Amino acid sequence: MLTLAAMSLFLTPFMASSINVALPDISDEFSMEAVLLSWVATSYLLAAAIFLVPFGRIADILGRKRVFLYGLSTFTLMTLLCAVSVSDWTLIAFRIGQGIGSAMMFATGTAILISAYPLHERGRALGLSTAMVYVGLSSGPFVGGFLTALFGWRSLFVVLLPLCAAIGYVGVTRIKSEWAEARGEPFDLRGSLVYAFSLTAIILGFSFLPDIAGILLTILGLVGMVVFAKIELSIKGPVLDMNLFTKNRPFAFSNLAALINYSATFGVTLLMSFYLQYVREFDPETTGLILVSQPIVMAAFSPLAGKFSDVVEPQIIASVGMGITTLGLVLLSVMTETTDIVYVVASLAVLGFGFALFSSPNTNAIMSSVEKRYLGVASATVGTMRLVGQVLSVGIATLAIAIYLGTAELSHELSDEFMRSYQLAFSVFAVMCFIGIFASLARGKVRQEASA
Repeated sequence: MLTLAAMSLFLTPFMASSINVALPDISDEFSMEAVLLSWVATSYLLAAAIFLVPFGRIADILGRKRVFLYGLSTFTLMTLLCAVSVSDWTLIAFRIGQGIGSAMMFATGTAILISAYPLHERGRALGLSTAMVYVGLSSGPFVGGFLTALFGWRSLFVVLLPLCAAIGYVGVTRIKSEWAEARGEPFDLRGSLVYAFSLTAIILGFSFLPDIAGILLTILGLVGMVVFAKIELSIKGPVLDMNLFTKNRPFAFSNLAALINYSATFGVTLLMSFYLQYVREFDPETTGLILVSQPIVMAAFSPLAGKFSDVVEPQIIASVGMGITTLGLVLLSVMTETTDIVYVVASLAVLGFGFALFSSPNTNAIMSSVEKRYLGVASATVGTMRLVGQVLSVGIATLAIAIYLGTAELSHELSDEFMRSYQLAFSVFAVMCFIGIFASLARGKVRQEASA
C-alpha cells in the first residue's frame, strides 16, 4: 500500500516540474510563441487543480481504488500520447488529459493510505509518501534536464510509462479492499461546475497579472468562490462540505498553512534556476546538481518528521518547519552575483529541512481531523492547496521579474535587474512564510480531537 502511494505521489508532481526544463526544446520543435508555450505547463496544472476536489468526492461515493485505477489508466494513455504528439495543440490537449488523470490519482492516493493505516501509524506512512511528493517536485528539473539533454523532451514522457505499469500492477494485484464511506450519497454537479469556473478564473487571472485582464479575472474568480461557498452551504451532499472549514479549526488552518507554504516556496526552483544559469552562467547539468541538495535533505528527513508527528502534536513540528523554511528563504534572499556556491547549497539544504518538518505533519493534521467519509475530499483539498500554491508562487516570481525587466529576454547582461527581481520575490516569500507560522500555530491541537 505504501509503495503504491509513494510511486503515484511521486509521479504527478514530477511530471509537473520536469516539463519546465524541456520547454525551450519543445518551442524549437513546434515553433511555439511564448504565450502558447506556457500552456504546455499551465494546462496540466490547471486541469489537475480543477478536477481534484470533484474527483475526491466521486471517490468517496464510488470507491477510492476504482477512481485511482481509472485515473492511472487515463494518465498512462495521455502520457503515451504526449510522447508522440505531432503538433503544439495536440501536446496541450494531451497535457490536459494528463492533468485529469493526475487529479484522479492525487485525490485518492493519500486517502487510500490513510484508510489502510491506523491512527498511530499514519504519520510514518505520510512521511514516506510526502517525501516522494517533494522529491518529485524538486528532482523534476534536475532529472528532466539530463533526460532532455541526452534523449530529447519526449523522453520525459516515455520514461514514466514503466513506472505507470508498475503502479498499475501493484494496484490491481495488491489492493483487495475498497473504500467508499459516502456510497449512495448524491454528487453535486452544479457546485462542481461553479468551483471549476471560479478556480480557472483565479489561476488564469493571477498568471496574467498585473494586466487589467488578470485583475478582472482574479476578482471574477473570487466572487465565484463566494457563490460556490453559498451553494455548498445550502445543499445536501456538497462536493466540498464548507463545515470542514467553518467548524473544523485544525482542517481549516492546516490547509491555509499548506497554501501559504507552497505559495512561498514553489517559485524557488524557478528563480534559482534562472539565477544559476543566467547570473552565474552554469550549464543545466551543473544547475541541476546544485538544486538537488534540497530534495536530498527533504527525502532524508520527511519520513522522520512524519513518524515524529505520530508522537508529538503536528502543530508543533509543522510550525517549527515553517520557521526553518522562513530562515532558508531569508538566507537565499540576501545572495548576490558572487555568493559562494557552498552558501547556496547550504541555504537550499536549510530550506529542504524546513519542508521536511512541515509537510508530512501538516498533512497528518489535515487527514486526521476529518471523518472517514471525507477522506477523499480531504486528500483532494491538500492537493488543491499544493497546485494553487504552485501557480500563485510562480505568479509572484513572474510579477517580480516583470517589475524590473518588463518584457526583456533574460540574459547575463541583465543580471543587475534580475537580482533586484530575485531579492524582491524572495523577500515576499519570506514574509508569507513568516505569516504561515502563525496559521500553523492557530490550528490548535489535533491529536486530542482525533482520538476523542
